[in-house]
Amino acid sequence: MAKKKLTIDDIFNDDDFGLLNSKVKTSTIKTDEERLIDSFEEINVFIDKNEREPNKSSMSEYGLMAKLKNFRENEDQKKILKPYDRHNLLGHVEIEKQSIDDILNDDDEFGLLDSDKDLDIFKFKHTPKPEDRAETDFVAQRKPMKEKEFEKYEKLFLQVHKEIKAGRRKIKPFKNIEKNLHVGDFYLMNGIMLYLESANLKKEEWEQKSGNRTRIEGRTRTVFENGTYSNMLYRSLGKQIQKDGKLITNTSQKIEQDLFVNSGSLKEEDELTGYIYVLQSKSKHPEITSIKNLYKIGFAKDSVEDRIKNAKNEATYLFADVYLRLKQGIVNRRADVLENLLHRFFAKACLDVEFENEKGQRINPREWFVVPFKVIEEAIQLIINENIIHYEYDIDLQKIKLKSNN
Repeated sequence: MAKKKLTIDDIFNDDDFGLLNSKVKTSTIKTDEERLIDSFEEINVFIDKNEREPNKSSMSEYGLMAKLKNFRENEDQKKILKPYDRHNLLGHVEIEKQSIDDILNDDDEFGLLDSDKDLDIFKFKHTPKPEDRAETDFVAQRKPMKEKEFEKYEKLFLQVHKEIKAGRRKIKPFKNIEKNLHVGDFYLMNGIMLYLESANLKKEEWEQKSGNRTRIEGRTRTVFENGTYSNMLYRSLGKQIQKDGKLITNTSQKIEQDLFVNSGSLKEEDELTGYIYVLQSKSKHPEITSIKNLYKIGFAKDSVEDRIKNAKNEATYLFADVYLRLKQGIVNRRADVLENLLHRFFAKACLDVEFENEKGQRINPREWFVVPFKVIEEAIQLIINENIIHYEYDIDLQKIKLKSNN
């Protein structure tokens, strides 16, 4: 009797151990495009439920409204999202038709048509990249704010949007972390506006064969216009903005024009206009030594060291030598005006006493303030970044805070 020939069906059916059973493996890691679509779908679902676009009536709606506004202003994102725009939120979007050459040339992500380069088993091209993991960590560390707490920031974000629309602020590339990332400034990242409210920064130094290197590092408090906040590291935040963001310039209001002159980036014709300095007294007089956080804030057009070398003989320095705690060079801005602004900013903390020293000389100090040194540093940075107008000094808490009308 002739042996029956096996068919292909017989082979597949004779699989007692399930060796031929295979399940399609799916990745749980979302691409940037998938996250973008998911974000847009949140808006679609809201409109499905409420039959209207989100507005600023609540914090959650404001976050969706801000996202939709950013989608509408980003032409690249509109092209990706238009196929999912069932409510016609994006209007008419011109989408280019791809030719066969475009399809063949657009093979950068997976290299399916690259027969030579994809044969190396030691090249892992399809696993998550370190920067993708860093971005996931960054998003995961954002926490929601309470609606009441977010109200003052909501007003700031709305104001910045108005100023951008009116041309008083501009959106520019973010190139250098230490030059572009400043406390009190606004930025865009993945289409979401953020506000760097504060940062506990310090210089870190490490050794290398070519010599020691230093860089600025520390924790930040960053508020996002979707009602969340983060305490990411300064450099991690900067890298994410470098990768997927922009900087938002400051305004050119008259009040700032009165305080700052030609405050653009450095050029050959730039002028050093003077120095803001902070001093601490070496006086042993009980009236002085009993005061904690006592500092003199001043201005010098030329050398600060020359100005204070005769301090022990001058009433303005309390007839005592001083420690030079800080010297900040000012470029293209009137340093004397900045000094005056600092004095007005800390006016409530100005020392107001009168006493005699051991030589019987009457002393009525001026330009001396009872303020923590770190707070003075923060105020100087806010002035240089042109954001001091949004803040005030709380003498009871001894800290800088947002103005209540912001």
